[in-house]
Amino acid sequence: MIEASASMFQPRQLECAHGRSLTLGPQGVLMAIVNVTPDSFSDGGQFETAEAAVTFGLGAVEEGAAILDIGGQSTRPGAADVTPAEEQDRVLPVIAALAVRTEALISIDTYHTETARLAVAAGAHIVNDISGGTAEPDILSVTARSGSAYCLMHTSRRADTLSDPVADQFAFLEPALKAARAAGIVDNRLVIDPGFGFGKGSEDNLEIMAHLERLHELRLPLLIGTSRKRFVAALAGADDNLARDFATAATTALLRLAGGAIFRVHNVAANRAALAAADAIISRRYGDRS
Repeated sequence: MIEASASMFQPRQLECAHGRSLTLGPQGVLMAIVNVTPDSFSDGGQFETAEAAVTFGLGAVEEGAAILDIGGQSTRPGAADVTPAEEQDRVLPVIAALAVRTEALISIDTYHTETARLAVAAGAHIVNDISGGTAEPDILSVTARSGSAYCLMHTSRRADTLSDPVADQFAFLEPALKAARAAGIVDNRLVIDPGFGFGKGSEDNLEIMAHLERLHELRLPLLIGTSRKRFVAALAGADDNLARDFATAATTALLRLAGGAIFRVHNVAANRAALAAADAIISRRYGDRS
């Protein structure tokens, strides 16, 4: 088993579309969630217009977000499917506007190939695919040709899920990464996401958190998405967003200490503070990693 070590916090470059890159390792990086949807589990309907979403995104950058993750389809269980065309109508104006108004990186949260292609053309730098390339496999080659970074998420929403949640991470991620590489996505453009909450019970999520260091065996940066998830609410013992944000910040600090690189969050300010505390401990433990 790989324990937390200084190597997890050494700088590495994540290469992205449009000639951009992002340094990962020495400090935790915040990815702000911008849901341009009417029905997302936490903030659906918050942005009635593209301009409202843009304003929120710009505010998130001021609070410390380095990446803005733009999504046009809710991924909560039971959410209605959205056609690619409807998804594109929601997200493309937001991406195009943000691309000319901020230097922050822009991520498109989609598993639709055509949405990913158009989003990168509109200015996105990263494709964030919750299906790990399984929903529409052509998204892998499209992403490779675009030069964007690719966040590949583990999902337990499949028939062959293993009962051991940590073993299942490898059972899914290893072949998914092989497919991504075969399509032309190189390692300095790859990020993996354990997929907290996606088809996983509370005990599964806790088991993965407790053994997150294991995933460093895959030698890629980790994206952490615990923000306001149902199991986080259970940890908090309350179900309002404030309690969820407190518990999310705690998981952010703990999982940063375990080597998480990017943290996808709703409340940027709270998680910025959590990362500052964790990074101070990492600096004291391992010294300068620049």
